Amino acid sequence: MRRIKPTVSRALSRQSGISPRRCGPRGSTTKPLTRTPCCGNWICDDEDDYVIFSYARNSCHRNHDRYTLCSSHYHEQHKGRWQDCDKCRKGFETEMYVWYGTNEYNFEKLENPPAFEPTHCDTCGRVIHLGTDGYILHPNGKYSCARCGAKQMRQLLKEERAPRKKK
Repeated sequence: MRRIKPTVSRALSRQSGISPRRCGPRGSTTKPLTRTPCCGNWICDDEDDYVIFSYARNSCHRNHDRYTLCSSHYHEQHKGRWQDCDKCRKGFETEMYVWYGTNEYNFEKLENPPAFEPTHCDTCGRVIHLGTDGYILHPNGKYSCARCGAKQMRQLLKEERAPRKKK
């Protein structure tokens, strides 16, 4: 991605009172900045900091691109504003719609998000926060928390490895 250098130096901005460009989510003025393709806001040009398959949330650019309705709306080529988009609203479970619209990776948060029932583990009943917790979504539409899901996977692997009886 092309890096855009600030046109106003920090020293000049301090003298003149012009505020320097800042990353929207973090407020950083020290990292190289770029504009988001979805909303055109300034953001850290730090996608290269992400280590593949680490699931780290250390990149402002990647977080906005992957975890916001703003970016989803842009990538899906919906019309109008994401805040008013029925396709965006219907494209996610309510809990995920609310999380994508209100998390810290947004420049503008969803006003008056819809209410939703929390998601529970089908095995132990624990509340699962779909936006931040690990979980398994089963083919029947039920969820398991990370702990119960790990137990279920171990059991499946154990059954797969067990010798089969001859008929």
